[in-house]
Amino acid sequence: MFLLVGCGFQLRGDYQVSAQIEQLALEGQRGSEILLRIEENFVQRGITLVEPAPGVTHVELGSDRLDRRILSMLSSGQVAEYELIYVLPVTITTQSGDTHQHEIQILRDYQDDPDFALAKHRELELLVSEMRSDAARRLLLLLNRITWE
Repeated sequence: MFLLVGCGFQLRGDYQVSAQIEQLALEGQRGSEILLRIEENFVQRGITLVEPAPGVTHVELGSDRLDRRILSMLSSGQVAEYELIYVLPVTITTQSGDTHQHEIQILRDYQDDPDFALAKHRELELLVSEMRSDAARRLLLLLNRITWE
């Protein structure tokens, strides 16, 4: 046990938060699912959400979007498989005033079957929800990387 602790091993998803983001201002479209996911993720990590002020790291979320690209088609001409592309534009202003603009992009494959439209629609909703959760985790990793530099 001491050897694992001594070498810096941590469980996946369990990492230290930079001191610069222990207090954070977060702005985004109120009521959006991605904003709620990010707030929940930050609170779980012990990050206090505050109003924007000088000397506080500020994160501004743009409008997230979901695009899709055709990967394969059936012989009948119907689409068999899509690649879903979830994009979340983010602007991060650090305590020192440096501004970083990023687009968090999540890709997933999705097989469509018109014979099971209702079930596939529910599967798509779950997949998009999972993509938003992944984007929230990636935002926290991005914040840690930017503020540790």
